[in-house]
Amino acid sequence: MTSRAALPLGQPRRALPPASPAATAVLTCILSAGPIARVGIARRTGLSQAAVTKAVTPLIDAGFVTFDGTRRGAAALGRPVTPIRAIPEAVRIIGIKVTESEIIGVTTDFDATIVDRERRRLPKHTVGQVARTVEIVTRALIKRLGPMQDRLVGVGVSVSGDIDTNAGRVRHSPLLGWHDVALRDLLEQRLSVPVRIDNDVHALTLAEQWFGVGGGKVDSFVVVTIGSGIGCGIYLNGDVVNGSFGVAGEIGHLPLADAGLVCTCGRTNCVETVASSDAILTTVRTATGRADLDMAAVVRLAHEGDPAAVGAFNRAASVIGSAIAAVVNLIGPRVAVIEGEAVNNFEVYDAELRKAFAANAFGAAAECQLRLRPHTFDAWARGAAVSVLRAFVGQEGP
Repeated sequence: MTSRAALPLGQPRRALPPASPAATAVLTCILSAGPIARVGIARRTGLSQAAVTKAVTPLIDAGFVTFDGTRRGAAALGRPVTPIRAIPEAVRIIGIKVTESEIIGVTTDFDATIVDRERRRLPKHTVGQVARTVEIVTRALIKRLGPMQDRLVGVGVSVSGDIDTNAGRVRHSPLLGWHDVALRDLLEQRLSVPVRIDNDVHALTLAEQWFGVGGGKVDSFVVVTIGSGIGCGIYLNGDVVNGSFGVAGEIGHLPLADAGLVCTCGRTNCVETVASSDAILTTVRTATGRADLDMAAVVRLAHEGDPAAVGAFNRAASVIGSAIAAVVNLIGPRVAVIEGEAVNNFEVYDAELRKAFAANAFGAAAECQLRLRPHTFDAWARGAAVSVLRAFVGQEGP
């Protein structure tokens, strides 16, 4: 195993000034809604402008935030309004996404903008192989930080499945075939860097809350992810829902499919058995006898009207639309963001999904907006970085 001293990080990693809950709220507002003037921060947080100034001053002195320099109107008494913004270079965070075939890593700044990328294929997804590959990717990204290594505050790692973030353990990941893996401890021993483990969909939802559809603009939303699995993150009552046991929004395992297929979780009729990209691929390969087909080829077949491909996408769309309706009926979000790598092909089942959603959404719940957001695996890794960023801002342990 690599020694803890093998990764030279130079100076101790950067820390925020000691903060009160009010100061944490102020910095959160600057990150998610900035550039923003003190009067705007006060309005959003419910604090007085004096309290906002008290919270901002040490952050400015420490080099985490600054005045934007662009005046945007005037206060009620005619005084100029100068927005405050985060300093992107103040912080660096590494985010890692673990898939069954690849490790994707990104470096982000204080605004969660991706500034560097690194990827490695996974020959197999055993715990040891994943740990080694995460180490390789992380070391490559850290090395390229150069003199900014002292601004690295931590490494976030997102994994699908049942994740205990507080304990840093993967309790169960059907996609990887893992049970009770102390991943945080294993990676910290290899890297000598603080590591935070999070569920991939939960981390992606955190990123949407601060830097996406949330950001103070939407009071409730869900994120539905379509790819090798089907996931759902929930933002409600001012925060992302974690669940009492760290599990929430697992719509991929709602028993809404009726094909009698066994899911990777060991149960039958889960949404994922017919709606995941893997399930669609398997269905079309079996029906056509073409084991060489990839998702792009299956999409082309659907556009050409191939019955097997069209049927697979329609079945997937119907089940996903019903699953989204079930979530919307339960919690009533304003927006449902549908994203993931498979959403790049969403046009092949857009109409059927919306039809199933409309048929199953109850009453005014049907007014929930469905928004599509195709993305690459970099977005998953960025979500892992945002999970670290939130812990850093809240002054929690990584």
